[in-house]
Amino acid sequence: MATQKMLKFVSTPREMPEKRSAAERSEDFREIYQEFAAQKAAEQAGRCSQCGVPYCQSHCPLHNNIPDWLRLTAEGRLREAYEVSQSTNTFPEICGRICPQDRLCEGNCVIEQSGHGTVTIGAIEKYITDTAWEEGWVQPSAPVQERAESVGIIGAGPGGLAAAEALRRKGFQVTVYDRYDRAGGLLTYGIPGFKLEKDVVMRRNKLLEDSGVEFVLNCNVGEDISFDAIRGKHDAVLIATGVYKTRDLDIDNANAGGVVRAIDYLTASNKIDLGDEVPDFEDGELNAKGKRVIVIGGGDTAMDCVRTAIRQGAQSVKCLYRRDRANMPGSQREVQNAEEEGVEFVWLSAPGAFTGHVTGVAATAQERDVDGLPQIASVRIQKMRLGQADVTGRQSPELIDGADYDEPADLVIKALGFEPEDLPKLWGVDGLEVTRWGTIKANFQTHHTSIPGVFAVGDIVRGASLVVWAIRDGREAADSIEGFLTGEARMAAE
Repeated sequence: MATQKMLKFVSTPREMPEKRSAAERSEDFREIYQEFAAQKAAEQAGRCSQCGVPYCQSHCPLHNNIPDWLRLTAEGRLREAYEVSQSTNTFPEICGRICPQDRLCEGNCVIEQSGHGTVTIGAIEKYITDTAWEEGWVQPSAPVQERAESVGIIGAGPGGLAAAEALRRKGFQVTVYDRYDRAGGLLTYGIPGFKLEKDVVMRRNKLLEDSGVEFVLNCNVGEDISFDAIRGKHDAVLIATGVYKTRDLDIDNANAGGVVRAIDYLTASNKIDLGDEVPDFEDGELNAKGKRVIVIGGGDTAMDCVRTAIRQGAQSVKCLYRRDRANMPGSQREVQNAEEEGVEFVWLSAPGAFTGHVTGVAATAQERDVDGLPQIASVRIQKMRLGQADVTGRQSPELIDGADYDEPADLVIKALGFEPEDLPKLWGVDGLEVTRWGTIKANFQTHHTSIPGVFAVGDIVRGASLVVWAIRDGREAADSIEGFLTGEARMAAE
């Protein structure tokens, strides 16, 4: 009976796919987890308790029907499992790899709360869709009927691509504009290959092209084409640019040579991984090889940076975070992976100043960067303690007087988070309202902005957030755009 294949959480322990050894995986940028075998995936899926109120599903931003596709996997009905999975998720094999399941579905699993260890939802989601690709079940969207209306999407990240796929499925003509030479946004250039191998993203891009989505790449809106021109070409426009402006530090020598932004560092590494030539990598500016590296920040971007530096052959890698391990925003799973690979975490620490080789002008050309600034020699580290909780409920870090010390460094990577660019100014757009944080003001249900026919999704609305939220926004916006263009649910901008 089918029910006998479930409820195995009492007799069968939780088991993740095997990780490659830290020594082996630190030498390359391939993904660190091995694939589940069919029997193991079915066995782990069978641990689902099929509870009456599936908290895994309610805590997934996409509300994926997780219990159903776990049951189908346990029963060996993988094609049906894939159909259920992809019905709510545009990129299930990507979410299975990069979602922080420990904070979302798996972290809220009922059997996890009862002490039996969560179901390995992410690994099974990845297995189902990877199998679907291998078996040829993943096919381009084929709309029942083509429509004449067209939609221009600015930004080829997960939000824009999710909307593009959904709109093509509905029959609309879709053009995606992006500043980079490949689609994918941070999926392509921000997230390293050891978490998401690039061919996984490239095959999705090709599937969208095969579905009839047109890509206009190497295209900077406001420079190569105006926002008004895009509006004039299309019946509706979706803004899905993400947030790329790096938060900075207000400290001495903040722009010293050897102090780089995380986005520049990760983009260069991913371009090298894709086989591109990157002059700033070749000349050593964005290459950690042989260097003492300090990464500042405690989010997932910081984890990507420290683990990339290890693979590039850094002499040492330290991560500074101003709170403790329990209060860091990044995935605990990623912290563990980084520690296994040789990263040292310096908790309750913040940078106080960057010291160059010589105060003022460097003594030699080797100690001076291209702008004549002193090359980084050390970071003044300030020790912190956790004080009273702030408005978010997290304890605020407080400086411990007299506990400063200098840490030698050859490369410092700022992974302090991202802020929105000033799009109305950058694009010369009148009437596009933004919030006090600089994000675009959009209705959270319809995603309509202050300009009729212009919608916005993802980080440019939410602020820096998760890929899975961008996918949700993109799918929802596609429905709103359909209503707007067909007149069935034409809604005024709010």
